[in-house]
Amino acid sequence: MIDIKDIEKLAELSRIKLTDEEKQKFGTEIESILAYVNQIQEVAGATASEQPVVGEVRNVMRPDTNSNESGANTEMILAEAPAREGDLLKVKKIL
Repeated sequence: MIDIKDIEKLAELSRIKLTDEEKQKFGTEIESILAYVNQIQEVAGATASEQPVVGEVRNVMRPDTNSNESGANTEMILAEAPAREGDLLKVKKIL
C-alpha cells in the first residue's frame, strides 16, 4: 500500500500542490495503476520465456573498399552546381 508520505513526495517532485482529498484519491488510483503494471509484467515475463530461439544473430560486415575510381563523378557533380571555378564549387561567402 502506498503511504500518504509517498504521495506527498511524488507531488513535491512533480511540483504539484495537492489537497488532503486529492492525496487520498491519488493513493487509491496509484495502487490500481501499480497493480495493473504488475499484471502486465507477469504476463510479459511468462510469454518472453516461452518464445523459441530462431537462430544466431550476427552482424554481416563488408570489406571497407572504395568502389568508385577517384574523380570518376567529379564532372557530373560540378555540372549540377550553380557556379564553379575550375574543378571547385563556388559558394557565397558566409562570414
